[in-house]
Amino acid sequence: MNTSMFNLHPRLAADTLLLGDFPLCHCLLMNDMHYPWLILVPRVENIREIFELGADQQQQLLRESSWVSERMARHFNATKINIGALGNMVPQLHLHIIARYENDAAWPGPVWGKHPAEPYTGDNLQRMNKRLREAFADAAEAGFVWADR
Repeated sequence: MNTSMFNLHPRLAADTLLLGDFPLCHCLLMNDMHYPWLILVPRVENIREIFELGADQQQQLLRESSWVSERMARHFNATKINIGALGNMVPQLHLHIIARYENDAAWPGPVWGKHPAEPYTGDNLQRMNKRLREAFADAAEAGFVWADR
């Protein structure tokens, strides 16, 4: 896969923090302390929909999103994992993976538009990074490489 021409959409770049890369996707942390919220972005230029990916890329996206979802559910004790590929505001294909709880700020509705995002502060970001590193302890087996931060 040629990713040399790939550019992250400016809105995603502004709203997220890069955690690292899977073989296909960037893995981003949504900069919102309300929810454990990751975003996978296939590093394929000019793609808006999952069906526009090649068959192998579709399977890889499923593997990577399932891997992340399982660890988010288990490590964060989520009531439910919400997965969505809306793209109404950001046309670049990206997949939201959000750990949800019956007592979270938006339950049982969607997280979008319920509350303004509350960016991570230094201490809270350190705690979330620690939790994600624990959740992704076996990340190398999935081909995940942490970003240098």
